[in-house]
Amino acid sequence: MGGDAPSPRHVAVIMDGNGRWATARRLPRTAGHRQGLEAARRLVEAALRRGIPILTLYAFSTENWERPREEVDVLLDLFAEVLEREQDRFDEERLRLRFLGDPSRLPDRLAHTMRLVERRTARHSRMTLQIAVNYGGRTDLLQAVRRLAAKVQAGELAPEAIGEREIEAHLFTHGLPDPDLLIRTGNEQRLSNFLLWNLAYTELYFTETLWPDFSLEEFERALAAFEARERRYGRVRVPGSPTAP
Repeated sequence: MGGDAPSPRHVAVIMDGNGRWATARRLPRTAGHRQGLEAARRLVEAALRRGIPILTLYAFSTENWERPREEVDVLLDLFAEVLEREQDRFDEERLRLRFLGDPSRLPDRLAHTMRLVERRTARHSRMTLQIAVNYGGRTDLLQAVRRLAAKVQAGELAPEAIGEREIEAHLFTHGLPDPDLLIRTGNEQRLSNFLLWNLAYTELYFTETLWPDFSLEEFERALAAFEARERRYGRVRVPGSPTAP
């Protein structure tokens, strides 16, 4: 029984397949990343038109540092260029940008631009665009646990007072609801260390489409699949009663 779910408030995306897209066309992997940025732009525009309040994109994981140095450098430089170039557009569209992850290992240019963009767009409210850069779900949980442990050690927090709310308040994602829908492209069906705490009851949508080819039609299919599902959050639905909130 489905069809009860409204449109998602928060969509998260694992943008997978840039390198394979380029390899299949006998292009350098960096060409795939350039096309992947265009696909991200299309998705943001589509989400704005759809009125989706929160969009989270997995741009660079803590594991991506293991890729060839040249590829990593090009990818991070491209990201910095896009952020610098699009700042006026963020204002025009009233996009609030927020970055998830540890910026300490990022190039100075990128880290500086991220800080500027976050401050500049902090009051925009049409949509929150979260971009995970040097992000890992386990790292996020680890830094949250360490911050809570420091509070316990300082006598600011009792161990028995730590619950889900306290953990969530110390995650990179604090202050926003968990994703309703996760989309992963590239014909892989795993989470790849993304938002491990936050995806507990998220609906998952996997597609064979490589990220640079992810189209508006594919996005609409993902949203339609979500809207056709019944979300019970582990509960049994009693006939005649509404689903869990």
